[in-house]
Amino acid sequence: MIASFGRRQFGTLLGLIGLGALLTILTPHFLTVSNLLNITEQTTINALIAVGMTFVILSGGIDLSVGSIVALSGVVLGSALHGGMAVPAAILLSLATGALCGLANGLLIARGGLPPFIATLGLMSIARGAALLFTDGRPVSGFDAGFRTISTGRPFAIPAPVILMAMVYVVAHFILTRTTFGRYVYAIGGNEEATRLSGVRVGLHKTLIYVLSGITSAIAAGTLTARLNSAQPIAGIMYELDAIAATVIGGTSLLGGSGTLVGTLIGALIMGVLRNGLNLLGISSFLQQVVIGGVIIAAVLVDSLLNRRAQRRRARRAVELPRVAGTP
Repeated sequence: MIASFGRRQFGTLLGLIGLGALLTILTPHFLTVSNLLNITEQTTINALIAVGMTFVILSGGIDLSVGSIVALSGVVLGSALHGGMAVPAAILLSLATGALCGLANGLLIARGGLPPFIATLGLMSIARGAALLFTDGRPVSGFDAGFRTISTGRPFAIPAPVILMAMVYVVAHFILTRTTFGRYVYAIGGNEEATRLSGVRVGLHKTLIYVLSGITSAIAAGTLTARLNSAQPIAGIMYELDAIAATVIGGTSLLGGSGTLVGTLIGALIMGVLRNGLNLLGISSFLQQVVIGGVIIAAVLVDSLLNRRAQRRRARRAVELPRVAGTP
């Protein structure tokens, strides 16, 4: 069933507001326009990857290859630019690289029958190795200022990556909530077998979901490459965990079939605010990893508890309905 902005997403929003209020009290540098813009800009990479991850998790899958796809798409983009290719063509080549990686995932899962964990874990290694082989392990650096405006530009004083992120979320939200494909994403995650028996081409739509995940990872790769002025084959390490965390913190169920992109965006912002606040407070980067890991575990634990509660409610209704039907 297509989920709207419900109580769980509202609770996540309150959590973001509460975290911001706490950091405002703890440090005077948090609630400033420049810092808030910095948080939003730093969140864009994770938020973009999390768009595709939301589609994947809603369908009942998982994609562990997104970080490696970021690296591979980035070095393809950087190498194309160094080779003299026009910026639009190089960007299209990078997007095609991400889409092909997603297509490989989708075919392995939908046609090959592999579990999503195994298929995407394998592609994670393949894409990372391909990025290292393609560049001989060296970064590709130094790009024209015109390309770098993707990250450095500030139309209307708003960072260009933030505008790009907003556009991607608007398009993805429309696809998820206003198209047949979006309804099938929820349906596959809710009950794949029932969806198949309804005549839906589940294999095709699952493949398209992973293609979409690859494309959003490639978009993130372009933004990251422009920001760093460098395409690195080791980029994107642990990005898959950040994207999964943003999606789950935002209220998308790991079992599939329930969640929203609005919630995912809030989840990504929570992670961005948390990292920024810990930096402002001078917390060790090692301790930051502990805190963020704890937040991820807590989010998954809440998801598990809510799913078990929902299953118990459904079980009770299933028992009560025959009794009601048999009442004289």
